[in-house]
Amino acid sequence: MTTSRVCIGVRLAAVTALFLSGCTALTRQVLVDETGRPRPAGVTHCSGSEWEDNSMMAVIPLPIIGLGMPTQEINEIKSDDVLSRCGPPNRLINRHVEVDRSWCIPTVLTRVFSLGVWHWCPADVSWEADVMPTTPPPTAAAPPSQLEEEPSYRRGAQPR
Repeated sequence: MTTSRVCIGVRLAAVTALFLSGCTALTRQVLVDETGRPRPAGVTHCSGSEWEDNSMMAVIPLPIIGLGMPTQEINEIKSDDVLSRCGPPNRLINRHVEVDRSWCIPTVLTRVFSLGVWHWCPADVSWEADVMPTTPPPTAAAPPSQLEEEPSYRRGAQPR
């Protein structure tokens, strides 16, 4: 009898491990991954992390019926919006944006409380990118003949 309990415990542990590993694999999403390019000289690095609301709503938002419906993101997280904190998109290289939705699993109770209409999902968004420097406009020195001369009345001459 104890052998069957051990087998059930081992099977239950294996199923739990597979379930949890599957959940964590589904909770991380890489939006942009352009890492691996060599970093040129004069480049600054920009990185950060922030919690954002990634709530979802049922496609047909009717109580109880919404429990069986697919969901649509209300606040979609876009990589361009996230990377705008680092600078203009044409100056960014080696971009990487990742969204971690692992806290959406325990907050599934909000979907139960709202009878399937709404699901609150806090997402941890992390980003990093290398920012290329702006090229300064070329400045040409003015020839000596075009230098501004001091007015004659400042050189000691009296105005008439």
